[in-house]
Amino acid sequence: MKAGNSTFSALGTTIFEVMSRLADQHKAINLGQGFPDGNGPPDIVDAAARYLTDGWNQYPPMPGLPALRQAVAAHNARFYGLEVDWATETLVTSGATEALAACLFGLLEPGDEVVLFQPLYDSYAPIIRRAGAIPRFVSLKTPDWTFTEADLETAFSDRTKLVLINNPQNPAGKVWTLDELTILSRFVIRHDITALCDEVYEHLVFDGRRHIPLMTLPGMRDRTLRIGSAGKTFSLTGWKVGYITGSARLLSPIIKAHQFLTFTTPPNLQQAVALGLGKDDAYFRDLSRDMERRRDLLSAGLRAAGLVVLHCAGTYFLTVDLAASEIATDDRRFCLQLTEQVGVAAIPISAFFETDAPTHLVRFCFCKRDEVLMEAVHRLSRGMAVG
Repeated sequence: MKAGNSTFSALGTTIFEVMSRLADQHKAINLGQGFPDGNGPPDIVDAAARYLTDGWNQYPPMPGLPALRQAVAAHNARFYGLEVDWATETLVTSGATEALAACLFGLLEPGDEVVLFQPLYDSYAPIIRRAGAIPRFVSLKTPDWTFTEADLETAFSDRTKLVLINNPQNPAGKVWTLDELTILSRFVIRHDITALCDEVYEHLVFDGRRHIPLMTLPGMRDRTLRIGSAGKTFSLTGWKVGYITGSARLLSPIIKAHQFLTFTTPPNLQQAVALGLGKDDAYFRDLSRDMERRRDLLSAGLRAAGLVVLHCAGTYFLTVDLAASEIATDDRRFCLQLTEQVGVAAIPISAFFETDAPTHLVRFCFCKRDEVLMEAVHRLSRGMAVG
């Protein structure tokens, strides 16, 4: 029998699955996979449940329920001053990963080049390659996860069709600055390309910072696609409800790709997310503050255990620098030993690189209950002392 598709056949089991299985096997606290404890805001969950009985359970409109698309447009205006036509400039998808796939399949041709920033979410490069395009990588540099204009000059070319950024960024915990976004926008305009912005952590930004969508910069409104996620904004990662904002011209081929990927998303979840996006400012403020508090709790515990922690400006994730912590082992071995011997699972950041991967950085997830984080800190302090 002939082999399957070479792009997907070549992929191994993800590091997330490997570490989660290992955590289960050793009854370790899983600070590897990035999903929150809890079951989401009760009012949103209740709204989804009620809609199953009282609402429409057949096909909703392929681009999404009007109520959710209107809520997405209102959300853009409320938080970022972006005026969006909900009927032509929004699209609802079955999660942000499907949104990414629809955008990449809808926009790319074989031979196109796509500029990516690593460390990066693991779905990006395989989807780009399956579309026949070629990823070009810019490696962000620790401890601040920065880049230079020279890095961009090397990555961009006449063949560049698209640049993809994750802001705030998993796994680095980086929030792009206005200066960085401005530099990137100049390259986008100069090369006359599209910017695809994975902004699922937009409401998880800390220390008084604010999230700045690339779409809001001069000249970028009609060149940019912006992806959001109910999973991250409402701690409902199993719902898989995403949304794209972009010009009607850019969205046209993406909508056609979407109709052949998932076609639509469960209408009860869409209706409930529309309610969620209309929550008052206190919800979004408290979401960020609570996650910032958990970041500080885990960060203090990691430092007390003798580990050097890089600053996290947003997302769910902290990075530990093994080399700076004077730990003479690589990230994968450290994560295996930590899970098996200490009872805490983390993720090696080398798994988020396609080229030139550093082997001294480890990611910990802090979107867990206080008691879970405290027990992890206790195990780490005891285990690191023994080690």
